[in-house]
Amino acid sequence: MMAGVGARPVVTDGDGGPSEPRTGLTIGVDIGGTKVAAGVVDPHGKILATTRRDTPAQDPRQTEGAIADAIRELAAQHAAVAVGLGAAGFVDATRSTVLFAPNLAWRDEPLCAAVEDHVRLPVVVENDANAAAWAEARFGAGQGEDYVVVLTVGTGIGGGIVVDGKLLRGRFGLAAEIGHINVVPDGRRCGCGLQGCWEQYASGRALVQEAYEQASASPLLARGLLRLGGGRPEAITGPMITEAAQAGDVAALQCFDEIGRWLGRGMAQLAAVLDPGVFVIGGGVSTAGEILRERAEVSFRKHLTARGHRPIADIRIAELGPEAGIVGAADLARFGP
Repeated sequence: MMAGVGARPVVTDGDGGPSEPRTGLTIGVDIGGTKVAAGVVDPHGKILATTRRDTPAQDPRQTEGAIADAIRELAAQHAAVAVGLGAAGFVDATRSTVLFAPNLAWRDEPLCAAVEDHVRLPVVVENDANAAAWAEARFGAGQGEDYVVVLTVGTGIGGGIVVDGKLLRGRFGLAAEIGHINVVPDGRRCGCGLQGCWEQYASGRALVQEAYEQASASPLLARGLLRLGGGRPEAITGPMITEAAQAGDVAALQCFDEIGRWLGRGMAQLAAVLDPGVFVIGGGVSTAGEILRERAEVSFRKHLTARGHRPIADIRIAELGPEAGIVGAADLARFGP
């Protein structure tokens, strides 16, 4: 994979003037609620070595210790020049503090300084979805396009936005929480505390909810899904639905009809505001591949404003898989702080 073909990084020094990115190897760390995954990444986005730790999610100090331990293991074998941390939470505009992480017990956590004290390397903190989006824009499905919207469709919907080769972070560092765009006024209640958020209709959780409702209401139609779930609607999982859909199961395909319809509708709203050249769909639900992509594209074209009189963005499936967070965090470490 060649760097620089997709998003063109724009780097500034402390005075706002142009600066050069760090060269050499960097370490990327993808920090989730259950695991800390770290890797050494070269300037072309290639992972050279990896390690992982369990996340002691209820104790911020122990989580920092696990992160530092993984970094030290890799740094002992590779001459890294900087570290990027992709954290599942809200990260401030300075890319140093995790303001809120629902699954990690971090509240106004000065993560950058804490990890730097442990590892004695420059550290940059970024939202994990932003990091994955940057990787796809630079080295994955978004290569060749400087205006990219990446959707991570998993339990919820995360994402990242690249505009003119730059990661869009917003004034306070909190941009691209696109799963919480309101698509149904007073609709399904969301974990964020609001109602009608996009991720309640177009995520992995929504896919499973659709399958549950089908299996409960029409067990004969959903007999294939029920068989995979051991006869219990509540035991049906997202991977089961994908497996059944890829085998041609009618009920499973109808679940993707519904998710694809909502996904495309939301993408059309984003296109009206951001006008990207490419949408990239990643996350666990994207393993359905064309089954999801085609349905989302049909709905996207249907709901796109001024359709028939404007260029239409490509819709692609992500290429980097679960390694995107490591690659993106490591690459972002080259360009800051």
